[in-house]
Amino acid sequence: MDFSLLTFLNLLLFSTCSASPPNFVLLFADDLGFGDLGCYGHPSSLTPNLDRLAAAGLRFTDFYCTSPVCSPSRASLLTGRYQTRSGVYPGVLYPGSRGGLPLNETTIAEVLKPLGYATAAVGKWHLGFGANGMFLPTKQGFDQYLGIPYSHDMGPCWNLTCFPPDVKCFGTCDVGTVTVPLLRNEVIKQQPVDFLDLERAYSDFATSFITTSAKKKQPFFLYYPSHHTHYPQYAGPGSAGHSLRGPFGDALLELDTTIGNLLATLEKTGVINNTLVFFTSDNGPELMRMSRGGNAGALKCGKGTTYDGGMREPAIAYWPGTIRPGVTHEMASTLDILPTIAGLVGAKLPQVMLDGVDMTEILVNQGKSKRETMMFYPTDPSEKYGLFALRLGKYKAHFYTRGATHSGTTPDPDCPVFAVLKAHDPPLMFDLEADPSEHYPLPLEGRPDLQAVLERIKNVKEKFEASMVFGESQISKGTDPNLAPCCNPQCSPKPSCCRC
Repeated sequence: MDFSLLTFLNLLLFSTCSASPPNFVLLFADDLGFGDLGCYGHPSSLTPNLDRLAAAGLRFTDFYCTSPVCSPSRASLLTGRYQTRSGVYPGVLYPGSRGGLPLNETTIAEVLKPLGYATAAVGKWHLGFGANGMFLPTKQGFDQYLGIPYSHDMGPCWNLTCFPPDVKCFGTCDVGTVTVPLLRNEVIKQQPVDFLDLERAYSDFATSFITTSAKKKQPFFLYYPSHHTHYPQYAGPGSAGHSLRGPFGDALLELDTTIGNLLATLEKTGVINNTLVFFTSDNGPELMRMSRGGNAGALKCGKGTTYDGGMREPAIAYWPGTIRPGVTHEMASTLDILPTIAGLVGAKLPQVMLDGVDMTEILVNQGKSKRETMMFYPTDPSEKYGLFALRLGKYKAHFYTRGATHSGTTPDPDCPVFAVLKAHDPPLMFDLEADPSEHYPLPLEGRPDLQAVLERIKNVKEKFEASMVFGESQISKGTDPNLAPCCNPQCSPKPSCCRC
């Protein structure tokens, strides 16, 4: 039977009342570069489970996040909207931030809840804590949560053990705030967190959630935003010293091992053939950390920049019997995950401006993408400057370029923070198929074909920016040290919070 017809029949079956709706497992790495996985060409990364997903699933070569830093990228993933609409900009949220992902934004979990889905998040939230935990996952459609509500370097870490038996964390992280807490739903269970046991706790929580949901025959959505491989890297006894790539490789191996545990649980509970597993990352590698900061492969620069190294990510879709093995060069984005999930289950879309498109045709037929463009905002988007870059088809135009502290230490002079903001008129244009490294700007003079492409890009940019309504900046609301979560509210000074 033709695979496309078989896929259509499968989709038709689970769209009927008598069939079980599909489950969704969304895996989101942290600061992982385009070239960091074995299946994306890294010679020494040990990622057997992700490599297995890539071999048996669909691997993307042109998949984008929406921001080269954490919080705004996560907001877009969960809402299908550019971070400028929700107000999760500029930069990222902190332990004492007054703002967070606005509660009137609709997450993937909230799209699925009316259809009877069990929902859980485990790992790094980083979309706000707020007064009385008002921005936590349990307020945004998730039934259960286990994790750190922000980045795990947002606390004093010189006294924490990152690797056994007693190897202290590399660097000093943030000082003057509370030690890193581990939350179960809205209650602090441990502070400071035990890094050596953290991943095991995450794996146990996630596998238990899958097992319980499968026993109840309840469809489920598991969102696992990992701390790996963000600095400072850490790994428990099962992974520390087991990779060829040092601390970064050990952390990546630990992430891969948890993914292997989730896959084994899906198989054991008999739901793997009815589950879409999707893996990607929030932004590019933090090159300033050198060998401990990740690798963008052939792409230019990394975290903090609007070059492709900052925003083009590894991505893998796996669904046995529905997604056939292969590689797609179609353009897609984290923005597209919400409308795709909604389309697969017939869920009602949020009644707001969505920037994502349904990529079911790519997934089940390896067909064409509905996405023709990708917009590139800097870490501090503004109406004054608008888009820094825009990709249309295989062409990318840079209207502004700027380096970033996160992408320091590289030999490319365009990447570090010393590469100050520069306007380009006409914009720098690159053919990303011929030159994915964005090394060689295309000559526009004497090329009416490229000039026509540039006019199209300018028209698309003008139309998009006219439609963009910037939400109130959540991060500009500032911080209040008293909002930082602490298991002992009376502890003084706050960084000496108790172990709960």
